[in-house]
Amino acid sequence: MRSIRKVVVLGANGAMGSGSGAVFAAAGIPTVFLARTLEKAEAGRARAEQLTKGKASSKTISCGSYTTDLATALQDADLIFEAVAEDLPTKRQVFAQIDELRRDDAIVATVSSGLSIGSMCADRSASFKRNFLGIHFFNPPTIIVGCELIPHTQTDPGVVAIVRDFLSNVVGREVVETRDTPAFAGNRLGFKVLNEVAQLAEEHGVAFMDQLVGPHTGRALPPLATIDLVGWDVHKAIVDNLHQTTYDVAHDNFALPAYMQRGIDRGHLGRKTRDKGGFFRVDGRGADAKHFVLDAKTGDYRPINEVSPPMPTFVEKMKGAIKTGRHTGAMEVLCNAEGKEADLLRKVVLGYISYGLGLVGEVVERPRDVDRIMGFGFNWAPPSMLVDAIGPGRTIILLQQAKLPVPSVILEAATHQRALFNEPVDSSRFFVAA
Repeated sequence: MRSIRKVVVLGANGAMGSGSGAVFAAAGIPTVFLARTLEKAEAGRARAEQLTKGKASSKTISCGSYTTDLATALQDADLIFEAVAEDLPTKRQVFAQIDELRRDDAIVATVSSGLSIGSMCADRSASFKRNFLGIHFFNPPTIIVGCELIPHTQTDPGVVAIVRDFLSNVVGREVVETRDTPAFAGNRLGFKVLNEVAQLAEEHGVAFMDQLVGPHTGRALPPLATIDLVGWDVHKAIVDNLHQTTYDVAHDNFALPAYMQRGIDRGHLGRKTRDKGGFFRVDGRGADAKHFVLDAKTGDYRPINEVSPPMPTFVEKMKGAIKTGRHTGAMEVLCNAEGKEADLLRKVVLGYISYGLGLVGEVVERPRDVDRIMGFGFNWAPPSMLVDAIGPGRTIILLQQAKLPVPSVILEAATHQRALFNEPVDSSRFFVAA
């Protein structure tokens, strides 16, 4: 089997380029950072050194520009890793240049978070197509180990095997292979939930929804805080793509709320625009910082301590169960809770289970593929873990009551009375009682 001994990163000055390059270099792989200028590439290297606390440094990272160094760098590159702007025409232009300069057996990968892998290489040479695939790291790559590997219909299976081995055994990724479908598996499921909560926030309030669907439901960070971290512009690009290219039961969940578009038009992008904010805004720093939350109906910001509503009793009971290490107890509380707030939370959680495990067969091969990418990519409790906590039979009843599709894998688990989730993962990493 061929080995990957040198990596060239294009777009190395960006967050994903420098972060992905940091992962390769920290594993001891000689890595070339390329950008429009040498200064931008060097800035990417500085960021990589910071992200890895010096494990990636000038010893393993060299820098250059496209104009002066692209041809030389690609001559002996084993893996050419593209991390330029998430724009199909831009990527196709870059791949045309690479196709002219690469070795015939050089592997080319894109870090795209959801564009069609096959479309990106449609006009390229037969050799390029055989050696082309997607490697979707999650941001920040130096912290999040989940990774999607996406071949297209003409990718050589041998190339897939080489890259899978490299990612798993050399750079320490948890690799999930997905089919070349819109946004692959992780983002398709994750952003369905994120955008659904953003839609519900217009009616129920930002602070209320983020507290209701908080860490006690099996996620490291509440949904709307997550969108602020990702960036409203990135969120829009992903859900717009999904809304335009998918026509399944979640189609309406991918429609960007109008209030978010108005916010984007005014420059509100989340944490990356600190002064303007996103769902949340912080004025000042340290002990004197003041925290505000968006009123989705008016577009104004209000002090968060004035609008944070008290949570219903069942939420506090869920948190109490988690504090004693019983995520199954938390799910039992949710299943038995009454009232419109409980109905709302069940709708979100059951929708996550239904849509996630419904991707088996279309996007991924097995339930554990969805489970692993959500667990290691999003740091969310895997859908199968939630099914086991609720019970497969009870999950079926709840899904039917909610008028949600019942995935065949849940029906099979109920029929054979077997657990769906069999990974050696501590559930406490996903459930927090904060």
